[in-house]
Amino acid sequence: MSDSTFKRFVQVGRVVLLKAGPYAGKVAVIAEIIDHNRAIIDNPISNVPRQSYPYKHLVLTPLHVSTLPRGASTGIIKKYLEKENILGKWETSSWAQKRAAIAKRRSLNDFGRFSVLLEKKRRRDGVHKAVKKSKSA
Repeated sequence: MSDSTFKRFVQVGRVVLLKAGPYAGKVAVIAEIIDHNRAIIDNPISNVPRQSYPYKHLVLTPLHVSTLPRGASTGIIKKYLEKENILGKWETSSWAQKRAAIAKRRSLNDFGRFSVLLEKKRRRDGVHKAVKKSKSA
């Protein structure tokens, strides 16, 4: 059997990022697959209630709760999430950190953006001086 090019599949226990709706930006776990268009998701830790969600509003992440049974209740999902520290793994992933940095940058006011500009100039100048010094030596 040849290896598939796909690495993320819609399956029970897959951690998904919600990209639309009132809980956009939060992560949840697929608890049950309804059909080819929808799944039941749940995340009691992040206050995402158990609900049906269309696949077109979900983004599959590489994280997976490995031994989650099909149709698991909210309490069981919470127990598995805490046992495998799924939300901790998500927060330390580069994907979540980039999303947090983008959200922080968007929340800056005019003075904050100006301060970022000055820091970038200062860093760029320091790198330029170090490169120039190493070339002359």
